[in-house]
Amino acid sequence: MIDPRAVVSPKAKIGKNVTISPFSIIYDDVEIGDNTWIGPHVVIKGPTKIGTGNKIFQFSSVGEDSQDKKYVGEKTFLEIGNDNIIRECCTINRGTSLDSKTKIGDGNLFMAYVHIAHDCQILNHAIFANNASLAGHVNVEDYAILSGFSMVHQNCVIGAHSFVGAGTGIGKDVLPYVMVSGAGHEASVFGLNSVGLKRRGFSDETLVHLKRAYKIIFRQNLSVAEALEQLDDMLSECPEVGLLITALKNSSRGITR
Repeated sequence: MIDPRAVVSPKAKIGKNVTISPFSIIYDDVEIGDNTWIGPHVVIKGPTKIGTGNKIFQFSSVGEDSQDKKYVGEKTFLEIGNDNIIRECCTINRGTSLDSKTKIGDGNLFMAYVHIAHDCQILNHAIFANNASLAGHVNVEDYAILSGFSMVHQNCVIGAHSFVGAGTGIGKDVLPYVMVSGAGHEASVFGLNSVGLKRRGFSDETLVHLKRAYKIIFRQNLSVAEALEQLDDMLSECPEVGLLITALKNSSRGITR
């Protein structure tokens, strides 16, 4: 399944039923899992480990050196899980410092021209629309959606089930379950991602609790400590509030409001 016009290092590890299309280049220290499809003109550098069932489309650059100026050739890593779709012209960089890792989980969709910088940690089932870009050390949690041309500053966290509007610049953490937008200006929260949560099977009762939690955080002018106290009281009725509590406690950059 390897086209003779592809260049594949003999040191690369290629699984079963892997397709490598014409003019792609696979370097040393690359591992590609079973049933993965590599389109034409793809470049994969290592150390990079790619799981099973992935599709990587033409002109993507996967596992290239970090663009951080601190990077001076240390051995760093990229790890990609299973069943991801990486569309045309995406760029995904390895980590920066010795033994650091950029890591991508399972079932994510990266549309054309997405950039994932060094040391990012992306969990599962996220969607990155065309030209969405992450700076270094960004964490993206399960089922987050980043719309086209959205940009995320280094060290930010994009919470689970959140939605980032088109062209939005993110400079602070985005809490789980919320929608943020701010094309051309600072991002702000504009509601609970109710439609997305319904599509993912959240019950009406859970949505009622999450709307109440949203109002506690964003509509009552409470301090973080005061909001956390009220959210803690909700946990027994709605365990899903736990994601909001964890995000508030762990935020180092502050939250988008």
